[in-house]
Amino acid sequence: MNPLACGLSLLLCGAMAQAASLQVTVTDDKGRPVPHAVVFLESPEAARAAKPLAHVEMAQKDKAFVPDTLVVTRGTSVQFPNRDTVRHHVYSFSPTKRFELKLYIGTPASPVVFDQAGVAVLGCNIHDEMIGWIAVVDTPYFGSTGANGQIRLNDVPEGNYRLRVWHSGLAVGAPALDVAQRLGAAGASASVVLKGLTP
Repeated sequence: MNPLACGLSLLLCGAMAQAASLQVTVTDDKGRPVPHAVVFLESPEAARAAKPLAHVEMAQKDKAFVPDTLVVTRGTSVQFPNRDTVRHHVYSFSPTKRFELKLYIGTPASPVVFDQAGVAVLGCNIHDEMIGWIAVVDTPYFGSTGANGQIRLNDVPEGNYRLRVWHSGLAVGAPALDVAQRLGAAGASASVVLKGLTP
């Protein structure tokens, strides 16, 4: 084998060996599983590895945001296609991202770039019942819990992280829960309790 190829192979194998998985279970203060909780791992190294996502959208269908909760990395451009036959007026006054898409049908020409980490709460100026959330994270290691309140984050490098968990049922403006998390070669599991969730 070519010595250079052999060296590259060893480097790749070493890098793969340093990746692990984190299994996270999120429950409420009554022990019930919490679906659709946003779970992510933060560290300086994770922030450097994060890249904007491609082809992301939050649509409006049947007078609702679809999905109602979206997770994107910082710098991601999001399209807001209107798939209803009525006009929508999408806006956010959140410090994370302030924007306004005035009355429209179809897809606006320019997407909205979410360039600051945090949570943006979205509404429609015409339909007050419409509400959506976009969580902007500074890490490539993120996801949302399933119906069982669980998620597995795979291919995460070993190291020390801040495990963050957020849910739309938290009070408006409430920060994501924040706990230290060490991830070793064997992986790890964590259980998180979110208190004070509203339905």
